[in-house]
Amino acid sequence: MTQAERFGIIERLLLSRCGVGFADLQDRLGVSRATLFRDLRDLRDRMRVPLIRDRATGRYCIDRSVERYPLPGVWFSAGEIHALLSMQHLLVAFDTGGILAEHISPLRERLASMLETRQDSAEDIVRRIRIVSAAARHCASQHFPTIAAALMERRRLRIDYCARSNGTTSEREVSPQRLTHYRDNWYLDAWCHLREELRSFAVDAIKTVKPAEVPAIDIADTQLDAALAAGYGIFAGSDVRWATLNFTARRARWVAAENWHAQQQGQFLEDGSYQLRVPYSSDPELIMDILKYGPDCQVVEPAELREKVRELLGEAVGRYGRE
Repeated sequence: MTQAERFGIIERLLLSRCGVGFADLQDRLGVSRATLFRDLRDLRDRMRVPLIRDRATGRYCIDRSVERYPLPGVWFSAGEIHALLSMQHLLVAFDTGGILAEHISPLRERLASMLETRQDSAEDIVRRIRIVSAAARHCASQHFPTIAAALMERRRLRIDYCARSNGTTSEREVSPQRLTHYRDNWYLDAWCHLREELRSFAVDAIKTVKPAEVPAIDIADTQLDAALAAGYGIFAGSDVRWATLNFTARRARWVAAENWHAQQQGQFLEDGSYQLRVPYSSDPELIMDILKYGPDCQVVEPAELREKVRELLGEAVGRYGRE
């Protein structure tokens, strides 16, 4: 039995009775006196359980008058705490806009205090895990709690949204459906009552946000996926086409291991190259991924996409000129 398991048993016994004697605890756990003394000490000092001993009866109990903030219903071993701390650090690191950090920090501090190892274990984790974000955009942290609350409470939002395509700002009333974290950035999938259709709004492009005292309309998951997940990347659309891409043999294994789309189809060809088929509705993000492979990717079809990529590559060569 691990110490974490013993902690759980001790706490349940103390909560279910007015008091438990040392001998009863030792018999229930089947451990030595020294082990039980250490467990009781760690519960009080490290786990912050308000454990007290009645001097008159010698029985142990939990002081219920003391406010507690335990992790919900479970004890963790040192290894599990290290893993949880690592995940918390990953969340904060991925959240490059800082919108989750203030909410995650108290939990990370609580986990750090529960470690049996050196006091600087949490700092070690931060030092030993490196997250590189290449294209994350800064989000206004004060907007995120308002958006998240409206999403879960099923209320509409009034937002001022800046379109990057032309820089104009428009007032919208939206019914939030879900938050999406994609390529280091946050997006709000919502029904736009102005356009009367589902849209994905970049959270960092939301300039102001106010809750509206109007219930949000609910869109079925199947309808959300049909409108927002059928396209490629973050670009939505119901007019879905398929792109066929051929990759050279030197890049084949890399691409074969990548997830471009949930419905992608791929196969190795006889010459060692790799053919990938992906659905798309709007092509900007697909073209971006194609171009990053340069001469190692060839668009086979459709002809429209092939020609657009060819023209962009020609323009790119033209920018360098001839010296």
